Amino acid sequence: MTKSIRKYALMLFMCMSPLAAFALDSQELPDVKEGIVTLETKDPVKLVGYTVGDVIEREVTLTIKAPYKLIDTSLPIPGYEKRYRGQLIGIELKSIDHVKKESKKQTVHHIKLAYQVFTNNVVAKNAALGPEYLNLINTADKKELVKYRVPSLTIAISPIAIFGQVKVENNMSPLLGPLLMTNDKEMRYLKISLAAIALSLLGLLYILGKSAWLPRMGGAFAKAYRTVRKTANNEDGVKQAISTLHQGLNTTAGMSVFSDNLASFLHKHPDFYPIKSEIEEFFGLSRRIYFEPSFKLAGKHGADLNPHQWLTRFARHCRDCERGLIPEPMKAGA
Repeated sequence: MTKSIRKYALMLFMCMSPLAAFALDSQELPDVKEGIVTLETKDPVKLVGYTVGDVIEREVTLTIKAPYKLIDTSLPIPGYEKRYRGQLIGIELKSIDHVKKESKKQTVHHIKLAYQVFTNNVVAKNAALGPEYLNLINTADKKELVKYRVPSLTIAISPIAIFGQVKVENNMSPLLGPLLMTNDKEMRYLKISLAAIALSLLGLLYILGKSAWLPRMGGAFAKAYRTVRKTANNEDGVKQAISTLHQGLNTTAGMSVFSDNLASFLHKHPDFYPIKSEIEEFFGLSRRIYFEPSFKLAGKHGADLNPHQWLTRFARHCRDCERGLIPEPMKAGA
């Protein structure tokens, strides 16, 4: 009976000894060996300007290699007020979120810490989140307890209001980086302006371009316009221009186009309808040039006034219609 009591007492002591060890002050434990723990932190970008009520969030990811394990009871406890150089700083751990993923080789702990500010002062003052000490146990040798120190994060707490005269340059925290002027708004306007300019230039290229770089730019009248512009301003040049434009009409229609079948041409190619009167005048000019020997280039009105100039503009209008554009009508007598 005595032996049974002794065994029971020994088992009870062995079960209670780890709990007693866990209750030790973390700072009294030896540090964990290098290479056992890998730390990654995600700290807030803002390090200054915190006031009463602000919440500061920090994420810590610990990767612990086997056989070491984190003792969950050593995690920070919500409601614990932080200290800086032994003095209470008025920052309290509001909440903690702990998620871990275990495997045979390691355990990954993802810890989210949320601190809240409960202090204020007439001047800006420095404070620190941490350091946090976490206890680890060697599962292969449960007598080995070690600690790991999560580095502290230094911040600055600002007053709600400043009393008296203050020089800003002397009151700025050294944690505050250089003050940069943002140019996001100007860059957005610049990009919009560049896009508008590009579209405008593309439109001008489409309207005034002579090469076949874009769709519908290499049609029969695009080529005819380039040829007509190069013809001489004399009777032979006018005849060559008229012949070139006749060829352009025939190529576009796929048949010979004259005044008697003009309605059929316009029905199949409605883009040319805005210059119907110009096409009719072109056929009249062609008839006078080729079939009226007494015709003279120095006419009195319309196409007869300056046939070469009129044919050049007519060729450009045909090219615009070919591209789906509506040309500006010629003025009467031009």
